[in-house]
Amino acid sequence: MNFTALWRLLRILHIFVRYRLDQLLLDLPLPWYGRLLLKIGPWRLRPAPRDLTRGARLRRAFEDLGPVFIKFGQILSTRRDLMPDDIALELAFLQDKVPPFAPAIARARIEEQLGEPIEHVFSRFSDEPLASASVAQVHAATLHDGSEVVVKVTRPDIGPVIHQDMQWLYLCARTLEKVSSEGRRLRPVEVVRDYESTIFDELDLHREAANASQLRRNFEGSDLLYIPKVYWEWCKPRVMVMERISGVPVTNLDALNDQRTDMKKLAERGVEIFFTQVFRDSFFHADMHPGNIFVSRAHPWEPQYIAIDFGIVGSLTPQDQSYLARNLLAFFKRDYRRVAQLHIDSGWVPADTRVNEFEAAIRSVCEPIFERPLRDISFGQLLLRLFQTARRFNMEIQPQLVLLQKTLLNIEGLGRQLYPDLDLWSTAQPYLERWMRERAMPHQRLHHWQEYAEQVPELLADARQALHNLAEKPEHPPHRARQTPAPSEAARRDNSLALRLVGLVLAVAGAGGLGADYSLWAQAQPLYWLVLASGSWLILRRP
Repeated sequence: MNFTALWRLLRILHIFVRYRLDQLLLDLPLPWYGRLLLKIGPWRLRPAPRDLTRGARLRRAFEDLGPVFIKFGQILSTRRDLMPDDIALELAFLQDKVPPFAPAIARARIEEQLGEPIEHVFSRFSDEPLASASVAQVHAATLHDGSEVVVKVTRPDIGPVIHQDMQWLYLCARTLEKVSSEGRRLRPVEVVRDYESTIFDELDLHREAANASQLRRNFEGSDLLYIPKVYWEWCKPRVMVMERISGVPVTNLDALNDQRTDMKKLAERGVEIFFTQVFRDSFFHADMHPGNIFVSRAHPWEPQYIAIDFGIVGSLTPQDQSYLARNLLAFFKRDYRRVAQLHIDSGWVPADTRVNEFEAAIRSVCEPIFERPLRDISFGQLLLRLFQTARRFNMEIQPQLVLLQKTLLNIEGLGRQLYPDLDLWSTAQPYLERWMRERAMPHQRLHHWQEYAEQVPELLADARQALHNLAEKPEHPPHRARQTPAPSEAARRDNSLALRLVGLVLAVAGAGGLGADYSLWAQAQPLYWLVLASGSWLILRRP
């Protein structure tokens, strides 16, 4: 341990004592020696701040400890499946209002990354940053062709600071897991590991630029969402140059009302953007807090969003997409047994979970919520309660679902702020049902069958080899004579069994399609009957 790391540890301990964070640890079921240490420690001589709640004390501690801990607090605030509500809500107030670093340092860092003087790249460069965040800050500039851009540059020497702080965070997380059963339930090491991956991804501005380009391509020509252009020739791992946008901050309700923005349509389009990114593209902006969202000044009667800051994105597998959509539709219909069964089928809860018990637990959570008017029901909070209930049945929280839940909470909260009567349910349900129908269309299924068809030769080769190996094994002891079938007969037998194996695969696929929800998959029924009939014929045909 070097002197710098030791000094940092002393700084962390000083903040720990100042805000009496030991009292937060006492709320956990610690072993007797841990509780004794906390109760007799010298920090008890310092009174706790009386004007701050426990969540506010933790938030202030993160703010005092600097950018790395501020970002960690923001990530922690999204894990409401693990944190008490009062602490999670308080941590959500953490903002990236970090003091900027000196303009001379910013210039030097940009020139180092671009490999030439700033004047050769920009006709104008503003030393005053537009914004300063945990890991980077942004400056306005103009290219020589007149394009207005923003230049994002990471903080100098932030990498070693992150590495150093991460080691102390890991130490705290491992200690908490060892001394507390409640600590193990919160999985602090997993939380720290997720945070480490997130913050180092944000340091790579090449990755953020790639995310922005993908989102821009997904919404090219869309009147729902605009993504600024990336100037790739001036993007480096620590510097990114993007088009400068001009819009109204989405939280500036007075300005939006002054330009006569259709607030109802604006709120509903935010929901549509979310579901489009999740289900159509499987690539969604996972950091859509109000500071990253603007509204175009053009045609306010058909409002268009503008998004920035693409360091954190999420995606779902086709299986997760399908299970999530079917879960949500089952929620709309209050079909709790189907919700429980889908959780088991997807592997989100153990296969030995009792469906009846899980169904009863879900019903007890959802029924009181559904008794309220639809416009008063929080979709995000419902998912949160569901995850908390499923955790009692040993549900493993999937990282992609946590990101999705966080984004949905942001979108729903923003939508309700823009239009308090927003009914997210009526906006989401038609979209999900249309998406499910489109997935069931024959031309969509044909793509999947093409993939399966490409695997058939390999499957036949494997089956042939397996049967050949089986045929070579003697069925009787060596001393008994046995007549070996002629090669042509063995080949016919192998082909027959291989074809029956293919038929079995087709029959199962066809039966599975026919067993899906008829209301959603009706247009694909002829295809599934054809697949089932073909498979059955291959199974029953005479060799």
